[in-house]
Amino acid sequence: MFQRLLLFLLIALQSSFLLEISSALKEGKTCLVDSNCDTGLHCETCIANTDFRPRCSRTQPINPISKAKGLPFNKYSWLTTHNSFARLGEVSRTGSVILAPTNQQDSITSQLNNGVRGFMLDMYDFQNDIWLCHSFDGTCFNFTAFQPAINVLKEFQVFLEKNKEEVVTIIIEDYVKSPKGLTKVFDAAGLRKFMFPVSRMPKNGGDWPRLDDMVRKNQRLLVFTSDSHKEATEGIAYQWKYMVENQYGNGGLKVGVCPNRAQSAPMSDKSKSLVLVNHFPDAADVIVACKQNSASLLESIKTCYQAAGQRWPNFIAVDFYKRSDGGGAPQAVDVANGNLICGCDNFAACKADGKCG
Repeated sequence: MFQRLLLFLLIALQSSFLLEISSALKEGKTCLVDSNCDTGLHCETCIANTDFRPRCSRTQPINPISKAKGLPFNKYSWLTTHNSFARLGEVSRTGSVILAPTNQQDSITSQLNNGVRGFMLDMYDFQNDIWLCHSFDGTCFNFTAFQPAINVLKEFQVFLEKNKEEVVTIIIEDYVKSPKGLTKVFDAAGLRKFMFPVSRMPKNGGDWPRLDDMVRKNQRLLVFTSDSHKEATEGIAYQWKYMVENQYGNGGLKVGVCPNRAQSAPMSDKSKSLVLVNHFPDAADVIVACKQNSASLLESIKTCYQAAGQRWPNFIAVDFYKRSDGGGAPQAVDVANGNLICGCDNFAACKADGKCG
């Protein structure tokens, strides 16, 4: 009986798909494999929303520079990945099995190619080097260590060399205590020439330099650290001096509220001109992520818009950014950019003159 039911479902699915196979499938259409879907989409099922039908869902936001390059940096929103390096299925470069939670499905290079422009990286001293670890108590272990940070930083270097108009932000949860540890690893990765100087960052909530100016000066990499001392000692910006951030984890998923993270000033503090919105649980879950990255994410950014004094987020941080039941995190970024750039919810409707059409 079960085999007959399964066969019936497969035939029904195939029949539905064949009706649409004449062209690349749009968002929400039934699919069988990723290649059935249009550019910027992939084929997946969101069983967390009790929807067993595989369909085409978003993996990429619309690149905001495709319509506006001359606005201040704080007038754009960027898709951001939480624990960007903690890839599902990874084996530690130490050779150990990784017991730490994972938060993303693909490599940094793949994320960059899909339009992710904000990256959260946890950096530790480990094995006489700087490593990316998803660990605890400020210490990295074999079973929480993913790889040396320089490997991933070189992926950014390659991307920035090839893509001359793109701007990338790295936000470091910083456990590095070795002298000039961050400076050394960024220099070794060849990223120093791209780094946006702290001296040009607004200190009182004013607008940032224009994006096209940052590109023209080749200052296309913003780096923030959670260590308040690194700005003075290494010239790396202290994160919460320049941005407000809502509570991460389950505290950031509560409906109708957007409390600030303990280290951050209140969301409404406009002396910080960047806004970061986290929307992911304490325990990352690749199955449930498709639901969390959908309707509730859109509600979250709208709630945080009000909490932040009617400011749309500049960074929208999620786990498993490719997972959704349709538009997902890319759509949330498009909504924020639509409102920031032309004043409408649909960024696709923004015109080159900055009006909503």
